[in-house]
Amino acid sequence: MATAPAHALNDPINLRLILVSGKTKEFLFSPNDSAADIAKHVYDNWPMDWEEEQVSSPNILRLIYQGRFLHGNVTLGALKLPFGKTTVMHLVARETLPEPNSQGQRNREKTGESNCCVIL
Repeated sequence: MATAPAHALNDPINLRLILVSGKTKEFLFSPNDSAADIAKHVYDNWPMDWEEEQVSSPNILRLIYQGRFLHGNVTLGALKLPFGKTTVMHLVARETLPEPNSQGQRNREKTGESNCCVIL
């Protein structure tokens, strides 16, 4: 059974977080930190130059990595992020996450089904 190199468990992971406004800030996290841990840390250490984007609670902060929202329990280690490099993620304020499977909407679009009214 393969095990992770010793450095992989101890080395910090450098995250560059980007807000919708385009402002960025880099933070160091452990591979054991979850998306919820990161949101809480960023909220508790909100950068001064992000003051205009301040949110009311860490519970609405969401991370997006490679186009996907990360659920709160996903750890950085589980994402197999490259060590020694900066990983970029988007940080957005959003009350809820989208449904894990949005295929239903795409399938309706392909079949022409719609939930809207036709006005004649």
